[in-house]
Amino acid sequence: MLNCIKCNTELPDEANFCSNCGFPVGSLKVCRSCTNCGASLSAIDKFCSQCGKAVRVIKDAPTSGTLQEISQSSNDTIPKLVPVKGGDFLMGSLTGEFQATLSSFYVSETPITQKQYMYVIGKNPSKLQGEDRPVEMVNWCEALIYCNTLSSIQGLTPCYSIGTQYDLSSFDANSPVWKRITCNFAASGYRLLTEAEWEYAARGGKDGSPYRYAGGSDINQVAWYGENSDITTHVVGLKKPNSLGLFDMCGNVTEWCWDYYEPRLPTTLQVNPRGPSIGTMHAKRGGCWLDDADQCTVFYRSGSIPSGKSSSLGFRICRSDISTQI
Repeated sequence: MLNCIKCNTELPDEANFCSNCGFPVGSLKVCRSCTNCGASLSAIDKFCSQCGKAVRVIKDAPTSGTLQEISQSSNDTIPKLVPVKGGDFLMGSLTGEFQATLSSFYVSETPITQKQYMYVIGKNPSKLQGEDRPVEMVNWCEALIYCNTLSSIQGLTPCYSIGTQYDLSSFDANSPVWKRITCNFAASGYRLLTEAEWEYAARGGKDGSPYRYAGGSDINQVAWYGENSDITTHVVGLKKPNSLGLFDMCGNVTEWCWDYYEPRLPTTLQVNPRGPSIGTMHAKRGGCWLDDADQCTVFYRSGSIPSGKSSSLGFRICRSDISTQI
């Protein structure tokens, strides 16, 4: 027996569609989106179930190579980094609550995919499987371990350490030792974005626009969220990128940030803000495949405990542009 991933109805193994809600199951994978409204489609759909637009039937489910062609992003095993020039911006709401000044940095084109995580860590913890989908079921500590491991693989100086330890894989996520973690922002390696860096990049950087979502004002064009996701993640890079060429900053999976989460933001000018020095939760940004539109804006904020895991929570990475540090 199998279960429908949309409504959880129990179905026979040979089923192709859910008898309750009609969603494709079994070998019929959600593999593309409607070009008109962004709804998810299976390989054999002739018409979009959301808007009724006629679509091309794919007789065989696409291979990973075909998905690469459908996606607009690179989807390599090593994340592609996009340069973000530093500058000033108003952070925290549609019109901004306080001014922040940031140094330049480089950010991954998409959330880290399952293929990218598997290449570095050697396993795929995701609940919603697909090599070019975002990795999820990764806690904050495991995201830092990924960053340091990838840095070491590429001969870069890791950013994170606990005391003199750069290999963090032996520390349990529930251990209080993680309170001692430090980040060397001047190191050449990979790290999580700060909240300010995340919002700055999502808005489009120095020449950003006042859109509610990363890449536009129409959420269906730029994000997978509760109304169009069919209750699952999707291959990265299927939606419209923002002006920097960054995909899925809003929707698909929420993304871990470095900072401890504090409900209230500062009210004065901040230079390279990195959050509170102590806390119990870490910030996460962007909204996900099960959130409503308001939770997917470029300014919506929330937090989770560092050991927290969810099929809706992943991460994106960055590197400091060391030559321009303020």
